[in-house]
Amino acid sequence: MFGQGGHAALALMSLLLLLWHDAAPIEVPQDPKILQDLKQPPTIVKQSVKDYIVDPRDNIIIECEAKGNPVPTFSWRRNGKFFNIGKDPRVTMRKRSGTLEIGFRSGGRPEDYEGEYQCFANNEFGVALSNKILLRVSKAPLWPKEVLEPVVVTEGSPLVLLCNPPPGLPPPFTFWMNSAMTPIPQDKRVSMGLNGDLYFSNVLAKDAHTDYSCNARFLFTHTIQQKNPFTLKVLTSRKVAESTPTFLSPPGTESSKMVLRDEQLLLECIAAGLPTPTIKWFKKGGDLPGRKVKFENYNKTLKIINVSEEDAGEYVCMANNHLGSIRHSIFVQVKAAPYWLDKPTNLVLAPDENGRLVCRANGNPKPNIQWLINGQPVDSAPPSLSRQVLGDTIIFRSVQMGSSAVYQCNASNEHGYLLANAFVSVLDMPPRMLGLKNQLIKVIENNRTFLDCPFFGSPLPELRWFKNGQGSGLDGGQYRVYINGTLEIKRARSEDEGTYTCVANSILGTAENQVLLEVKERTRIVRVPEHQSAIRGSTARFDCVVKSDPSLPITVAWTKDDKPLYLGWRLKKDEESLTIPNVNEGDEGTYTCTVKSEIDQDSASARLTVLDRPDPPMDLDLSDPAARSVRLTWIPGNDHRSPVTQFLVQFEEDRWEPGRWQNLSTYPGDLNSVILQLAPYVNYQFRVIAINSVGQSQPSRPSPRYKTSGAAPDAIPRGLRGWGSKKDNMEITWEPLLDLERNGPNLHYNVFWRRKDLGHEWNNVTTMGSKHVVQNTETYVPYEIKIQARNEFGQGPESNVVTGYSGEDKPTDAPTDLRASKVNSTKTNIHWKPVDLNSIQGEFKEYRLYYWREASLVPGLMVSKEKKTKGFYSTVAEPSGILSDLVPFSKYKMFMVVANNRFESPPSNTVEFTTKEGVPDAPRFFRINRRSFDTIHLEWDKPLEPNGILIGYQLKYQTVNGSRIGRLQLEQFLPNVTDFTLRLPDRSTRYKFHLSALTQVGAGEVFAEESPHFANEAYIDQVDIATQGWFIGLMCAIALIILILLIVCFIKRSRGGKYPVRDKKDLPLDPVDQKDQDGSFDYHSDEDNKPLQGSQTSLDGNVKESDDSLVDYGEGGDGQFNEDGSFIGQYTVKKDKDETEGNESSEATSPVNAIYSLA
Repeated sequence: MFGQGGHAALALMSLLLLLWHDAAPIEVPQDPKILQDLKQPPTIVKQSVKDYIVDPRDNIIIECEAKGNPVPTFSWRRNGKFFNIGKDPRVTMRKRSGTLEIGFRSGGRPEDYEGEYQCFANNEFGVALSNKILLRVSKAPLWPKEVLEPVVVTEGSPLVLLCNPPPGLPPPFTFWMNSAMTPIPQDKRVSMGLNGDLYFSNVLAKDAHTDYSCNARFLFTHTIQQKNPFTLKVLTSRKVAESTPTFLSPPGTESSKMVLRDEQLLLECIAAGLPTPTIKWFKKGGDLPGRKVKFENYNKTLKIINVSEEDAGEYVCMANNHLGSIRHSIFVQVKAAPYWLDKPTNLVLAPDENGRLVCRANGNPKPNIQWLINGQPVDSAPPSLSRQVLGDTIIFRSVQMGSSAVYQCNASNEHGYLLANAFVSVLDMPPRMLGLKNQLIKVIENNRTFLDCPFFGSPLPELRWFKNGQGSGLDGGQYRVYINGTLEIKRARSEDEGTYTCVANSILGTAENQVLLEVKERTRIVRVPEHQSAIRGSTARFDCVVKSDPSLPITVAWTKDDKPLYLGWRLKKDEESLTIPNVNEGDEGTYTCTVKSEIDQDSASARLTVLDRPDPPMDLDLSDPAARSVRLTWIPGNDHRSPVTQFLVQFEEDRWEPGRWQNLSTYPGDLNSVILQLAPYVNYQFRVIAINSVGQSQPSRPSPRYKTSGAAPDAIPRGLRGWGSKKDNMEITWEPLLDLERNGPNLHYNVFWRRKDLGHEWNNVTTMGSKHVVQNTETYVPYEIKIQARNEFGQGPESNVVTGYSGEDKPTDAPTDLRASKVNSTKTNIHWKPVDLNSIQGEFKEYRLYYWREASLVPGLMVSKEKKTKGFYSTVAEPSGILSDLVPFSKYKMFMVVANNRFESPPSNTVEFTTKEGVPDAPRFFRINRRSFDTIHLEWDKPLEPNGILIGYQLKYQTVNGSRIGRLQLEQFLPNVTDFTLRLPDRSTRYKFHLSALTQVGAGEVFAEESPHFANEAYIDQVDIATQGWFIGLMCAIALIILILLIVCFIKRSRGGKYPVRDKKDLPLDPVDQKDQDGSFDYHSDEDNKPLQGSQTSLDGNVKESDDSLVDYGEGGDGQFNEDGSFIGQYTVKKDKDETEGNESSEATSPVNAIYSLA
């Protein structure tokens, strides 16, 4: 207990810890450039276990490895005293290590080196300690020699065979075997306890053996030692007495057990009794820990792993049989060797910084904390103003160079100890950059980006980032600077590209580095391959369309089932897809498209499944023959990855249709043995077709033939009916049996009939056909009919009796007093007086009304007078009906007949009625045209069916602008007005129009239209061209050219002389041309319509070879020739016939001729 001074110290310590604020310890980076210059105290990095058991046959190696700068030197203590390694020739220490090797080649006993060892690693900055290593040599002692008397026991009594294995190090593993080296069978009755003894809850006569032997296996030496065997003799009796349960282990009603935290708890209850008791476990005051608890050894052992404090308590095992039950309580205590709550860690401080070491541990009982410095108790070390020990904490203030040391914390209680080394290193170092200089970093757009700037210094430098050498430090917003110097850009964008500079600064100096950042577009697959199933022989295609940054080269690679894909000559790969033509089974698999750039990648996969039709079934076999069935069995073929959904069984028979295969039945795809239901008197053979999603297989090879014996018919002819083809007969018809329904040869039909209403005897006839006619019947009377099939093997079943009728005749009476009532615009009620049903002379079918539209009441409207019918089925005394779908404002006529299945009666009286006026149909058309910028022209036509006298049209319209609708406006027009022009307030205004025609009854069906968009009207664009300056200038230029040409042509015509122009050009002259008195030529009018000749005749009647003549070139006789004989007159171009047809001035006024004349 603390005294008054102790309470004051504790209070002072608590206050100091609350007020204490130390600097964050420096983390030294594992950079080779730093570590080679960094001076540090030693640190133990490897050591042997605390409880170290060694094999006596091997050399002894006690490990101790440490690091530090300078490299540590090592020394050892054995059993608390300095261990002088140099004096023992068997002991050596490894170079640059503290590991001891003890060899025994030259003699010596390993047992002489047992003891407690501790390693010390030392350099100029401190001393580090290993754990205290307890070295023990493994032992496997022999079983003591003993003579075992036979064990005699009465049948039904309990028995314990003691093992008592020799104490080994570590303890041996025990098990029981017989002389044949076979394990003794264990069960609920016979089992081995945790101590190795063999327990019998009750002994049976079969337990009598002479070779119960306990064996001990020693782990280190891998040897098994066997105890002398027990001989068990069982005294049997005719009646074995039953007994209540008693405990063999543990004895009594309660016991206790202590277990350490994190170890394994084993509780055991073994009971005796007959019958063998059952063991059950439970925990008082709570449930068993379900996740950690296991029951072993037939519920006799309770095992809890990783024990914790909450597992302490009272555990109860209960043994019971039908004679009673007993209980045993085991009180479990959970203790704990020390375990860490806060393990001290190395502390690196800069000069004048503060820090602390904390050593917190827990256990049961509470461990004691002891501090050491360089292996010596801290109390015995020289005092230091910068160090203060407060219980489990050491506080350092304003540390200085030279105060580095290694501190040890030892936490111990009666169950064990913990030892931890933690050095305090005082370090000063100017700022240094550790990363690569001027590094180029490429990142993906919109990604979170980190720019590393590893640095070090003691005291820890302050780090700041700058972009492009400008502005203040980067921190905040989308930037974040971590304590390790890394700059985070939360979402990289193109504007974040540039040069980033990190600057580390402390009182000892400054260091900086630069990083060049480039932001790239992400590489991604925009159209991924999709799973597909391809039929064998078809073409499969996988898409892989990629989008990436243009400045980043990419590679696209395909793999199949995670292995590189060999393309070969068949597979084709382009920039966007992989094509697999002529797919086969080897192409099946998972195809992956992977696109890579230097900084990112994307991939997508798809599965290709190759499908094919199944192979045909094989090895068809027939078994289990019966009169009308047989079992068919087959072996399915390969389904080619498309499961067989159905098997189709077909048959062929050689009597009725030999060589024709017919479908017999289908069966599910999971069957391969079925019983076929067969018809008699058929010689069968079978084949099987497999069906999957691709299609059908080829048929299998046929089975052996199987012939069924004959039998009387089973089937009844279908479709039996009786009807009259004439008024005095009845035809009885039926469908003949199918070939496979005959069941035997010589098939006939027995046909029976009689009057239904007279009770006559049955008439019958036998026939081979499918029809029999009964003659001389009364008109439309009922008959009962039945039929039966028969062959050589007997008669088949009779059909049900059906009712047939003899022939019908024309009805004699007509409906009377036909009239119409309640006529409106589209329907009317009709009434008539019915006929006597006997006068119909057949089955009453309907009253059939014939009606037609005689005329429209609209003047001048032509109508169709096609007759229509409507049937009414009624047997009431005053029948009536409704005739609908009539055209309004029309004159109709109608009459009625009564009808049976074949005939109609004479017509009734003809009735005329007129429908009332209705609303008109929609206008025949409704068009909207936009003829200018500011008007819309509407046109429509009158309805096809006005349904009355038109009194006009009604137009409703309103502006439309997206979802906004303007005020509704109304225009009405006379019936002769069918157009309307609407002036627009704005060229972009759009309207919605609703047009309907009007009668006195009201407005008819509405025709709705919407005005088109202004931008889509081509004719407005054409009008707009006329306002363009370039178009006006072009038209003026063309007009000026035409005017000049006309003037030139007029001048040339005025120079023509006294030779008149011919009405037709290029026509041949007569052999003798007649001249006028003035010397001009006269052309005969009968030549005007002659076709153009290939040559012309000269003036003297000779034919020239050339096509040229004076007529072709000159218009008068004034042509001059110069001295070399060339023609110097004016030339005109020879005109086509089409150009000259017309009046005489056509040649002179032609612009084309004028252009050539100017040439």
